[in-house]
Amino acid sequence: MSDTTIDPKSPHLIDRVVIRFAGDSGDGMQLAGDRFTTSSALFGNDLATFPDFPAEIRAPAGTLAGVSAFQVHISDHSISTPGDSPNVLVAMNPAALRANVAALPQGATIIVNSDAFDERNLAKAGYDVTPLGDGSLSAFTVYEVPMTSITTESSKELGVKPRDAERSKNFFALGLISWLYTRPVEPTVEWIAEKYAGKELIKEANQRAFKAGYHFGETAELFESSYEVKPAVLEPGEYANVTGNTAAAWGLIAASIRSGLPLFLGTYPITPASDILHELSKHKQFGVRTFQAEDEISGIGAALGAAFGGALGVTTTSGPGLDLKSEMMGLAISLELPLLIIDVQRGGPSTGLPTKTEQADLLHAMYGRHGEAPVPIVAAKTPSHCFDATIEAVRIAVKYRTPVILLSDGYLANGTEPWKLPDLEDLPSIDPDIATGPNHVEDDGTESFWPYLRDETTLARPWAPPGLAGLEHRIGGLEKSDGSGNVAYDGANHELMTRLRAAKIAGIANDIPPTEVDDEDGAEVLVIGWGSTYGAIAAGVQRVRARGLKVAQAHLVHLNPFPADLGDVLKRYQRVLVPEVNLGQLSRMLRAEYLVDAVSLTQVSGIPLRAASMETAILQMIEDSADMSSATGEGSDR
Repeated sequence: MSDTTIDPKSPHLIDRVVIRFAGDSGDGMQLAGDRFTTSSALFGNDLATFPDFPAEIRAPAGTLAGVSAFQVHISDHSISTPGDSPNVLVAMNPAALRANVAALPQGATIIVNSDAFDERNLAKAGYDVTPLGDGSLSAFTVYEVPMTSITTESSKELGVKPRDAERSKNFFALGLISWLYTRPVEPTVEWIAEKYAGKELIKEANQRAFKAGYHFGETAELFESSYEVKPAVLEPGEYANVTGNTAAAWGLIAASIRSGLPLFLGTYPITPASDILHELSKHKQFGVRTFQAEDEISGIGAALGAAFGGALGVTTTSGPGLDLKSEMMGLAISLELPLLIIDVQRGGPSTGLPTKTEQADLLHAMYGRHGEAPVPIVAAKTPSHCFDATIEAVRIAVKYRTPVILLSDGYLANGTEPWKLPDLEDLPSIDPDIATGPNHVEDDGTESFWPYLRDETTLARPWAPPGLAGLEHRIGGLEKSDGSGNVAYDGANHELMTRLRAAKIAGIANDIPPTEVDDEDGAEVLVIGWGSTYGAIAAGVQRVRARGLKVAQAHLVHLNPFPADLGDVLKRYQRVLVPEVNLGQLSRMLRAEYLVDAVSLTQVSGIPLRAASMETAILQMIEDSADMSSATGEGSDR
């Protein structure tokens, strides 16, 4: 036996951990989770987050309806999801425990604020007896910590009232978890000082609570040890920790700079899209103009007016707002002006699940307008990819003179990941090619401007903002005459214009990259997805390959038009699995367009797909092919 002794308090190395902070909506769990995420990013971990907000703005304190949670996955290697289930749950009250305990795997750690487990709070959460003593948590490692009382005691000498001091208990929890997983202390202490500068009592109370939590972990001898997740090996460069909404806002600014167009956002606040407005409103130094309209229709109307005036017109919304914007989108299609509609999808229909995620607006984006009114559709796949997807959507809108719908969702909008900052010069160039003079010679030899005389390659019409001498032209919702743009009611011209508009959108397929397939030679199953399913699909595919099985993966960013080679890609595989957070909308589109027997993996529970579900579905397709073919009527001679 070696004489070397091991310090029980020295950190144990682990490669990853998933932590969920949960409490009442007034307990500051989003803030605690966000600060833990920031500390982990500064430490160098790879990470992914999943904030989970309650739908009720003022749900009764201590009830299940008011539980707010923030899940963060940190790792010493590359990861793509916030984790299927937490290894650690921090529960600030009985409701937080009850709402989240079912998600925990056997052996998980639960840290509870024991002060909150009184008779009143237990009753609010629906407990007849305390779960801390009835044996119901025997499958877990439970630590009872009197967070509230220690927090109030830490601020007692400051003269802070106990009720006010109690509000700092989220910082106590953050301090405790920071010790348990060896997070750096200084960034959080400095952030508290900056956040509450000028509010000395609040600043001091929060800092003391944070340090009290940290020192409790050090001195209480309650925990067997602390843990350490080493930094991940990331590509060298400067990184930022971004949410999808922040990345989209920055993408708009970058697109504005690259195109030379002033950026105008006309919008109406709606969960979960509002943070794009909030972020853009901070950056007026880049020529950004934000307009908070009185309703959704006014927001898109102002954005379309800005596009007519020569600006980069943008509007943001979520499902119910997309309904209201449909008529104005039809006008934008008729006018053939650049316009970007960012739809941050949420659970529907109607008000639905306003704080939960869903991918159910794809068919609406595709067909949700009267008449033959096609528009390009671009979808972001990760929080940081919202930046690139936004620039790509702007590029298409400007080049082809068309409204474009960019699909994000609540999971991407609020989720966080490290993002390597790009070099501005490496971003795609966007040439607005504003009209400068006449483009048509009349029968009498005079020169004039025809607003619907199309580019031979793109079929786009000229963009001539008002104020350019000699380029005056009328606009409106009535059908235009080909070339001249005069009002025309005859059927032959309407058919010609309808087919031209459709051909313009279809032609974009020649201007987008071919389908990128992560293939293994011999794979018979292709998993194809879009949007925020990217992370879960990647993790599921990785797990299946770790078993020694072969599977291919593709992810679509352009959903209308599809990449030109997509049909040929689909034909290479015997089976096609399409995971979606809806009831199979992309699956329907692929079946209709390519006559492929796509199999759907669907979920509409308001949360992202999990890697374990993905792994199970892929294994079933690979290992049970005979039974699957019989059950679905799938042919084997494709």
